[in-house]
Amino acid sequence: MEQTERLRHASSFGAAATAYAEHRPDYAPAAVRWALEPAPGLRVLDLGAGTGKLTATLVAVGAEVTAVEPDPAMLTELRRALPEVRALPGSAEAMPLPDASVDAVLAGNAMHWFDMAVAGPEIARVLAPGGVLAGLWNVMDDRVDWVAGLVRVSGSAVIGPRDTPASWRVETARLHLPEAGGAARFGSPEQTEFPHGQRRTADSLVATLATRAGTLVMPEQERQVTLGRIRAFLADRPETAAGDFTLPMLTCVLRTRRR
Repeated sequence: MEQTERLRHASSFGAAATAYAEHRPDYAPAAVRWALEPAPGLRVLDLGAGTGKLTATLVAVGAEVTAVEPDPAMLTELRRALPEVRALPGSAEAMPLPDASVDAVLAGNAMHWFDMAVAGPEIARVLAPGGVLAGLWNVMDDRVDWVAGLVRVSGSAVIGPRDTPASWRVETARLHLPEAGGAARFGSPEQTEFPHGQRRTADSLVATLATRAGTLVMPEQERQVTLGRIRAFLADRPETAAGDFTLPMLTCVLRTRRR
């Protein structure tokens, strides 16, 4: 049942690919540089690349990027936005790349969708010795009062595990990387985070939350009620009621090295 639910959420984004490309945030460049710091080179695979949010930041910091994405609609958006990037259909569990062909594998808000029992050995296969595996997540900084209120109002289906700093640390400490092909293939993971933010209006923040997996799989009536509740909250807060504002975020990173 858990596996079925994970697949249902993971496959929900394609129908909202255009909105995802428009509204989802990019990644803090400092976080990307930290993720790549121990890598032996700059041949980077963006795995589960979506519409290219992380891909664009990787290009900006000078990486030689290959993007792999399973959803055709997301891949189309990526190719439209970044025509210069090599973008291939594929998944974490089956990558169209040769052995030891990249120096780093990065996943932006995607690693929690991978079946790491299968993906771990496959990631180890394409990584050069000493290469880096890193997951990056953009989370909302609920240490800020109004953001904490937004988290409560939205509910765990919309802003759930991994979406705030404390829950991200707990979730990623016990998931994913320890299973990534076993201790013989990867070293101990490191966690850190970097300040980030996204310029939003109340309307565009509601649109952003509408692209989250938990929102996308809701029955339509529940979805409209949930988004209406969020919209009312934003209209009532002085920080968000009028004009543009910055949504306080962190880009959180979990990285490990291939032995």
